[in-house]
Amino acid sequence: MEKKTVRVEQLSDDQQEIVGLIGAENYIKLVENFGGSCIYISKHNPILLTERNAEIKKNFNGGNYRELAKKYNLSVNRVRAILKQKREVNL
Repeated sequence: MEKKTVRVEQLSDDQQEIVGLIGAENYIKLVENFGGSCIYISKHNPILLTERNAEIKKNFNGGNYRELAKKYNLSVNRVRAILKQKREVNL
């Protein structure tokens, strides 16, 4: 298949942003390996999430769900789920 030249300006705004972040060479690698597929890119580094969750568990006083949710920009339900993980591990 003949390779075609594409200018960055011809890409969508999202694609242009990716090129700006990782460079054209790495963008081409992504397209070659994942083009046409749907991939999930985690919002946070899993190590940072583990540390955040440990802080939430450490700072939980038995009823401060809303305070923790606000502090860590999470929903109260997500804070409860994180705290539930702790209880299940300690059984």
